Amino acid sequence: MSTMHSALYAGSVLHVRLKPRVHRLAYRIFSLLLDLDELGALDRRLRLFSLNRFNLFSFFERDHGAGTDVPLKQQVQDLLDAAGLEPDGGAVRLLTMPRLLGYAFNPLSVYFCHRRDGSLRAILYEVNNTFGQRHSYLIPVGRDAAAPLRQSAEKHFYVSPFMDMDLTYAFRVDPPGETLRIGILASDSEGPVLSAVHAARRRPLTDGQLGRALVAYPMLTLKVVAGIHWEALRIWAKGIGLRPRPPSPDRPVTVSPTTRS
Repeated sequence: MSTMHSALYAGSVLHVRLKPRVHRLAYRIFSLLLDLDELGALDRRLRLFSLNRFNLFSFFERDHGAGTDVPLKQQVQDLLDAAGLEPDGGAVRLLTMPRLLGYAFNPLSVYFCHRRDGSLRAILYEVNNTFGQRHSYLIPVGRDAAAPLRQSAEKHFYVSPFMDMDLTYAFRVDPPGETLRIGILASDSEGPVLSAVHAARRRPLTDGQLGRALVAYPMLTLKVVAGIHWEALRIWAKGIGLRPRPPSPDRPVTVSPTTRS
């Protein structure tokens, strides 16, 4: 059997709100890194994982991108092409939580878009809020960029009702290898407001590892949603007011400048 690029990543997420009140949230998490060219093979090889159909763990392409029946890799390539990034058929690998017993919610999924020679061409950050809306940030990666990658984007999408819209995101990314690390710092004109870090270690994507993840992270996706609402209640109790929700952006994707080297 040829070696697959898809894998399971087990780790943790830490959120720290820095102002106007300090608030900290940490939880354990696992994600799947899915090479979109390997989805069919994973569906055939694994008993606990299925593509576009119910299983203990499953991945539905319509949960991502435009939510259509167009294959997800084709959607990503179309976005790259529209941004002038000239995709050449290189691998697209998506870091996301799978559906667990048919349910999933991903605050953030990350697409690592490669050139055919294996180098990174771009990173696509796909953000979902709890109001059923989705927006993505596409940031090219220059050939001379070295890890950790440093990227930035102006906020265009309403996520938390306790966060202002006039923010800038700074991303610091160690792409998936034996480990991965994704850091996001949200700042306003006066400095940092929120820091979030996802750190994880690679495991093979096998039925055995999926079974162990089920035991170690029971009902993970439901806990993520429950945790979001519980933490929102705690933030509100600290006297942090709600921000009004603006209309969704006119375009589903924001294209930002190339990665800084």
